[in-house]
Amino acid sequence: MKDTKLYLVIPCYNEEEVLPETAKRLNRLFDAMEAGDLISGESRIVFVDDGSRDRTWELISSLSTDYPRFRGIKLAKNAGHQNALLAGLMTVKDECDCAISIDADLQDDIEVIPQFIRKFDEGCDVVYGARNDRTTDTFFKRTTAVGFYKFMKAMGVNVVFNHADYRLMSRRALSALSEFSEVNLFLRGLVPLVGYKSDIVYYQRGERFAGESKYPLKKMLSFAFDGITSFSIKPIRLVWSVGAVISILAIVAAIYTLIAKFWGVTTAGWSSLMISIWFLGGVQLVSVGIIGEYIGKIYKETKRRPRYIIEEYKKDE
Repeated sequence: MKDTKLYLVIPCYNEEEVLPETAKRLNRLFDAMEAGDLISGESRIVFVDDGSRDRTWELISSLSTDYPRFRGIKLAKNAGHQNALLAGLMTVKDECDCAISIDADLQDDIEVIPQFIRKFDEGCDVVYGARNDRTTDTFFKRTTAVGFYKFMKAMGVNVVFNHADYRLMSRRALSALSEFSEVNLFLRGLVPLVGYKSDIVYYQRGERFAGESKYPLKKMLSFAFDGITSFSIKPIRLVWSVGAVISILAIVAAIYTLIAKFWGVTTAGWSSLMISIWFLGGVQLVSVGIIGEYIGKIYKETKRRPRYIIEEYKKDE
């Protein structure tokens, strides 16, 4: 029988509506993979409760008590999706041969998990799950998502196109990931830095079968900005470039003003003066804001506060 121990790590935040169905689908999938000799009978499904305010932990606790296949990790407080995901991966990294991360709503197609395992058997340490189309998205979401990946590439961030956090990582890849100690987490950018052999499995993303999305537009924009500023200094270089261009224009304007005064062609110039003041003021405020964002991240990193605190880990003994 196959001895590959697979651990599925699933961060959860207020997911009481989806957990029963999610557990049922995953349990059925693991039964099929064990019967097909793809994974070991010691494979586990690990739910990470990220400080939920509903019955999420109660359900996870019940599952881990009634079924040895399920485990539960309870964080002491809400740490955010990326930290909750990392908490789960770091907790199980020494217990499994490979781990797959996936969201609790199962919009990512679990039927391609056997393909992940086959890629792992072929020697891949990292296998990315990437969407093959976005036909189920609204026009706005599709446009902004594609724009996000293109902008990240332009900023020099190495991300896999149309990949979120649905991926497989081997034990040694997880061990390498544990060496990254930054507090400002953006796993989509961190994992490619690990290196090792990787591949991509494409799938079609489905609709959420229950509950509400935990990533509204405001949170998505914040997440994207965090990703850019955590992996690229190009925004600061862009600020410098804008400053240089404005300085050149200011010199040109000064020369023009002197020539105009010398020839006696002087006007009040109130409109141009006001436009210049507002424009330069806006550029300065945006520039200070961008630089401030980087300083804020440095501030967080220097404090070295823990990224998450585990309150309880329920598992079969």
